[in-house]
Amino acid sequence: MSSELFLEIGTEEIPAGFLPVAMRDLERLVRKEFDNARIGFGAIRTLATPRRLAIAVADVAAEQQRQELTLSGPSVKVAFDAEGNPTKAAIGFARANGVEVSELSRMQTDKGEYLFISKVEEGRPSAELLPELLPRVIASIPFKKSMRWKDLDIRFARPIHWIVALFGGQVVPFAYGNLQSGNLSRGHRFMAPGEFAVSGLADYLEAAAKHFVMPDPAERKALIARQLEETARQAGGRLNPDPELLDEVACLVEDPTAVCGGFEDKYLELPEELLITTMREHQRYFTLVDGDGRLLPRFITISNTRAEDLAVVARGNERVLRARLSDAMFFWKEDQKVKLGTRLEALKNVVYQAKLGTSYEKVMRFRELAVGLAEQLDPATRALTERAAILAKCDLETGMVYEFPELQGVMGREYARLEGEDPRVAKAIHEHYLPVQAGGELPSDNVGAFVSIADKIDTICGCFGVGLIPTGTADPYALRRSAIGILNIILARGFRISLPQLVDNSVALLEPKLTRPAAEVKSDVVEFIRLRFVNMLTQEHPGDVVDAVLAASFDDPVDAQERVKALADLKGREDFEPLAVSFKRVVNIIKDGVDAKVDAGLFENPCEGALSEALHKLRAEVDGKVAAGDYGGALRAIATLRSPVDAFFDGVMVMAKDEAVRNNRLALLTGVARLFKGIADFSRVAA
Repeated sequence: MSSELFLEIGTEEIPAGFLPVAMRDLERLVRKEFDNARIGFGAIRTLATPRRLAIAVADVAAEQQRQELTLSGPSVKVAFDAEGNPTKAAIGFARANGVEVSELSRMQTDKGEYLFISKVEEGRPSAELLPELLPRVIASIPFKKSMRWKDLDIRFARPIHWIVALFGGQVVPFAYGNLQSGNLSRGHRFMAPGEFAVSGLADYLEAAAKHFVMPDPAERKALIARQLEETARQAGGRLNPDPELLDEVACLVEDPTAVCGGFEDKYLELPEELLITTMREHQRYFTLVDGDGRLLPRFITISNTRAEDLAVVARGNERVLRARLSDAMFFWKEDQKVKLGTRLEALKNVVYQAKLGTSYEKVMRFRELAVGLAEQLDPATRALTERAAILAKCDLETGMVYEFPELQGVMGREYARLEGEDPRVAKAIHEHYLPVQAGGELPSDNVGAFVSIADKIDTICGCFGVGLIPTGTADPYALRRSAIGILNIILARGFRISLPQLVDNSVALLEPKLTRPAAEVKSDVVEFIRLRFVNMLTQEHPGDVVDAVLAASFDDPVDAQERVKALADLKGREDFEPLAVSFKRVVNIIKDGVDAKVDAGLFENPCEGALSEALHKLRAEVDGKVAAGDYGGALRAIATLRSPVDAFFDGVMVMAKDEAVRNNRLALLTGVARLFKGIADFSRVAA
């Protein structure tokens, strides 16, 4: 016999960003508790609105599964004295398990003979366990931020106002804080704030709809998407797609209604990013474009109430937006009265970080790094790169960025364009902040890429240099994101640079600011970036392959990635396992290797000469392919040595008694192993 469990936690408005994670955590915690309690269950469905988290679990077993236990007690030597009488240890073990000593059994183990008891633990009714289990689930839901309220010793994302807990339609009774669980939920805060009774999931969904609540965020999202498309069409435009905003808005409302509004055409003079950011970030408005993709002076907002006159709602939103756009227009015009480049001097008064100095000092450091990258990788862009680096942070001193910090880089690009700066310089001012998130857009031009890498490596080395090192999940300066950004830019643009050398250059520029030894900082930063690289590569390739390649060399990320791909392809061959066994045997036998010339006069078996000849013919070919970056070809060539290597091991004993013969054979195998030098440490590859 099974029944449905339904739990709803009613709260004050929970931040939209918390809900998707909270839904996953709620399901995870319920599964864990049920598994630990040996309670069988079926399908799970989670629901959420800003004012509630809910979960329904189908086919919950009426009772726990019975459990057969084998409990080990003291050893027989400890349990009985010399006369065979039970000691306190035996008596205590028996008493703890509700039996007599005579009922205990004996079992032989590797450590000797021990007492044990086998017993069956009958399952308790689920209805008895749920009042213990559900409060633990509620208390265990992790939130990025939680709060206390009143004088209660509980925490949650927001204060809890009601709890619905039902098993088979009956209330699961328990107290949580100052609340008692029951069967009463609540409707929409404004349109139907009263309580309504619930008996289970189906009844809940039907009753919630009558009280202007759509509990399923996926259904709300689908409804909003339909409303947006239809409203945009009616307004004479089309929706400017924004999936992230759609996800967020779906978690901000319980009963969505699309409302279309507009703003004066004069504000279209402002940069599109500014208009979109103002509407999106500050108001959660969706923007519209025409058939050519140009921004229209229209927006759509999603209201959480069904107003009698939507025009009134639209006018209210228009007033709010008008005030923001008016401010933006003022700053837009005022900022243009001062040249962007002249703001550099003002950065001397802006503290970047207390121990690392001003923003001006930071600009001077990463300018030198960026110019160095340009000279090495694309000398023709040297002047453009230096100019972009100098202007990169100047918009921090504009009124627009002061008012709208999220537009840093964007406004610098726009002001640079207006002032007639080279288009590549203007674009680089914006793109040096990229990527702004995992998998995000990367710089599209070398100039922006050089400045971006330089800025990010200065941030990482600077923070490590003064002890601001990420720990656990704490990474206030987003150093992990910066490291991943550097790697993605290098790989995407194919930059052949030495990361350790780049780190060394950055640390040298930071020398006056360091509070830790420079060599230690360099070592820590290189390892920090290497670990990020490992994580990136293992998402697509076997972990042992990545480990083997990076153990050989991590100097040039592009080169390392090519070596990983080549070794991963080799590992994918059907004959890889015997091939790996042969070459791992070579690597394991030679250990550090023998640096000596192979003497053909010491060969005692034709297999030695055959391997030596094959190695001699192959070495130049492999070296040439490695030099050309053809690691796949090099590995395929090395793979042809498998037969002579196997024949060698079958034909001779490597560790011969004669020291000269032994060392000669080890030298021959060392030559085989060193074919892999610079490609991978083959001893780390799993066969």
